[in-house]
Formats: sequence, structure tokens, C-alpha cells
Amino acid sequence: MTTSPPPYEPGHHLLAGRAAVVTAAAGAGIGGATARRLLEEGASVVVSDAHARRLKECAAELADAFGAERVASLACDVTDEDQVAALFDLAEERHGRLDIVVNNAGLGGTADLVDMSDEQWSKVLDVTLNGTFRCTRAALRRMKAAGQGGVVVNNASVVGWRAQRGQAHYAAAKAGVMALTRCAALEAAEFGVRVNAVAPSLAMHPHLVKVTTPELLEELTAREAFGRYAEPWEVANVIVFLASGYSSYMTGEVVAVSSQRA
Repeated sequence: MTTSPPPYEPGHHLLAGRAAVVTAAAGAGIGGATARRLLEEGASVVVSDAHARRLKECAAELADAFGAERVASLACDVTDEDQVAALFDLAEERHGRLDIVVNNAGLGGTADLVDMSDEQWSKVLDVTLNGTFRCTRAALRRMKAAGQGGVVVNNASVVGWRAQRGQAHYAAAKAGVMALTRCAALEAAEFGVRVNAVAPSLAMHPHLVKVTTPELLEELTAREAFGRYAEPWEVANVIVFLASGYSSYMTGEVVAVSSQRA
């Protein structure tokens, strides 16, 4: 069975007046879809990515659609603590507050353990897990000092729960993101900040489809009950829910955005 994506849900002003940071937001994936969704819900957004050219294009497009006063951007490599600090400093300087942080930066790859180098392992862990740690730490420090609460949403993955060949480094990193989310949530609750995560299974976009073999795409979609991959905005919808007041009593949760059956 193959189904079609549902209609795109319009914004409902759930985040009016809020200020957000989204990492790895340039491009057509979950980060870009989340930045657009936050803007549609009324938030002001600082978008970031390690790819400066794509980021500039993304920020210009969002500024044209939602107003330059609501969109700022800064290139940021989440493996560099100075760049992470500069990103969060910009968010506070530009919008005067920090309410929402979406940690979307991650790095994948495929290699069996017997063939995996230390460099391959370390690079995936540094971007995906350590990068999330650095950004979560930066967010919590600022939110605690401001005393106005806030929300952090991390992007994990179902492979943090489920084994997949060739994904040991990525799975370990995403399982770490889940554990980091739960521990950070307990600490942040003391100063009114919630920390949750989403765990997508298969979210694709046209550029990613082009670099995925038809055989692999068929295999992955066959695991999904809907018979299709998720659109990036379908994951972004859940991130918006976790960022909004509708999830006010949720923290330390990892929400699967998946129709995967096994």
C-alpha cells in the first residue's frame, strides 16, 4: 500500500512573538522545513548551517517570504565551540530573547564496523552527538540566565532504537542524543525549560532521493506502513508541536515520527 502525503497544514500562530534558532537549516531537509514552519507559526528565526552559500540562499528566500526583520542567519560548524557561541550571541542580539532551539545538525554515512576508520566514527559522533551537546549547553546557559523558560528540540532517529547494518556510528550518536535529551530535561526543568526530541524514520526530499539508489529507497519505504517516506514538513510539524504550548507538560520525551513497522 502506498499513500499520498496529507495536505500541508496552514500556520495557526502557535509561536507568535517567540525567537528560535535552527541548526542545519539550509536546504530542502528537516531543518529548512522546520525554519519555515516556525516562521509560519509567527516566530522569528536565526537559521544556521555549515554551508555558507546554501545558507545565504535559504535566508534570502525566507526573508523575502516572511520579512527581513524576522530572519537572521550565521554560518556555524557545530563542532566548533566558538562558532556555536557566536550563533547564540547573534540570536539574542538580533531578537532580544531566545525561546526555541532546534538542534538538527547531524552527519551520516554507511560502513560496516570491520571497515570503519576511527576518523569515520569520530566525525559522525562529533557532528551528531557532540554538536547537539554544544548547542544544548549554549541554549540552556542562556535560557537559565534569562529566567523566561524555553524549549529545546533535538533531532534523533529511530536507528537510536533499532539496529541497521552499516549505521553503527550514526545509531550510537542518535542513541546518545536521546540519552542527552532525557538527562538535560531533568536538569532544565528546574529553570522552566523543556527538552524533547523527535526520532524520524525515513524523511526524504527531492535532492536526497536523487542520491539514493532506487533499490535502497524501495527497501526503506517497504518498512513504512504508509508505503512512502515522510515529507520533511511532516517532521517539522511535530517539532512545532514540541516547541509550542500544546506540549507544555512534556519533557525528556523522544517522539517517533515514523510509520515503520519493524
